[in-house]
Amino acid sequence: MRLLVRNMSRQTTEKDLRDLFEPFGPVQSCVVVNDDETGLSKGFGFIEMPKPGDAKAAMLQLNGRELDGETIRVKRSK
Repeated sequence: MRLLVRNMSRQTTEKDLRDLFEPFGPVQSCVVVNDDETGLSKGFGFIEMPKPGDAKAAMLQLNGRELDGETIRVKRSK
């Protein structure tokens, strides 16, 4: 299941994001979307977890949680 993580700090790295989600289960892929011109984070990213149950648990527990000073929003990506 693919999840969208929004409202991230511009300093949040892919490692930070992966470390946040891994306690809920294996992370298949993790991407922080960067601006092509500046190379800086656009403040959102995607997590893919192979087990839907793990992804749903992570989404429920992490939505509204603070990460690097920002309150992140996590929802299913379409």
